[in-house]
Amino acid sequence: MKNIKEYVKEQYSKIISTKKSSYDSCCSTSCCQEISECYDNIKGYNPDADYGLGCGLPTQFAKIKVGQTVLDLGSGAGNDCFVARAEVGESGKVYGLDFSETMVEKARENSDKLGYSNVKFILGDIEKIPLPNNSVDVVVSNCVLNLVPNKDKVFSNIYEVLKKSGHFSISDVVTTTEMPNSLVLESDLLSDCVSKAAPKNKYLEAIEKAGFKNITIQKERELPMPTYENQQHDVPEDFKILSLTIYAEK
Repeated sequence: MKNIKEYVKEQYSKIISTKKSSYDSCCSTSCCQEISECYDNIKGYNPDADYGLGCGLPTQFAKIKVGQTVLDLGSGAGNDCFVARAEVGESGKVYGLDFSETMVEKARENSDKLGYSNVKFILGDIEKIPLPNNSVDVVVSNCVLNLVPNKDKVFSNIYEVLKKSGHFSISDVVTTTEMPNSLVLESDLLSDCVSKAAPKNKYLEAIEKAGFKNITIQKERELPMPTYENQQHDVPEDFKILSLTIYAEK
């Protein structure tokens, strides 16, 4: 697990250093350019913070209100945080949590340029959220939890950090069935939002197991299968990759 995290962190650093959104990262050239969604005309959107690493628009469905406290898990260069900040206004607060030092540094740089005093970026692991319990109104995340092997722990931590009336809106990658062995062993997929993606039914079970109620799929779409030069995989017909945006309440 540690090796996987270090690998992904390394790829994130390369994204920043090369100023490319399509580097082998959370989503690679073969995957991410086709799964990310357009932020054009969304209030608060900042192109400097968008590296094309998402698979949805979680803030669009997050029901964020003025004055609330929002936490973005895997905040990257700050894209969804700045969109959330436009929703909470001057009286609200936005936290961005990421385990990549390079990404956090870039997010802080972007925030400073925008002059925001109520957006804070924190270095940390989403399996150990460094915020007090019952301190957040809304949690959002965009194509991040799929990279974490222990999703039960993540959803449990999300539940704890949310206030009693809190909720989350998360966009993520899941599969229709268990991952074929040929893909599990494909090292390139570690950074493709695929190899650690859970089957849809198990993903929803993890959310329910953590104690969440009113679990709703806000948006679902099928994603293209990643392809790699000179590599062939036997993939069952019923195996599909999906992008889900899910809402649930504590």
